Amino acid sequence: MVGGTERGNRYATQQINFAYAALLSSHFQGYCRDLHSECIDHLVSLVPNALQKYLRLEWIWNRSLSRGNPHPGAIGQDFGRLGFDFWTKVYSLDARNERRREILNELLGWRNAIAHQDFDLVAPSGIPSLHLAKVREWRRALNRLSHEFDTVVYDSLSTMLGTAPW
Repeated sequence: MVGGTERGNRYATQQINFAYAALLSSHFQGYCRDLHSECIDHLVSLVPNALQKYLRLEWIWNRSLSRGNPHPGAIGQDFGRLGFDFWTKVYSLDARNERRREILNELLGWRNAIAHQDFDLVAPSGIPSLHLAKVREWRRALNRLSHEFDTVVYDSLSTMLGTAPW
């Protein structure tokens, strides 16, 4: 039902592609949240011990990446609280990052459709069809964005602190 070389429909592939898309979204969210936490850990380590707990709590309070999808607004807002304009810096690294941000939004649209079983926005025809090639395109874009995010955070903290954060 999933693979094979003979003719015929592969009925379970749609469900596997749905699962792959949902997993891709959750892993990307985990990456963004972990990167944000690493930034916080480094910044907090630079202040007196008595203040560290309170400063950490302030930076994770109401963190969008801890409770919702990793949409561009949430990412920009959470990293912006650390003192830099996140998306402006991401865009300045590579002009293709604007398209990668659109691809992230496309993935999140599908992720929500899959999770809520409401495909009206992603499949106006009423027939949801997600192909492996599309999920792989999303994965490539997110892999590239991950590298760009790491560069932006590293450079921003280095500039703010005058020394490399890690």
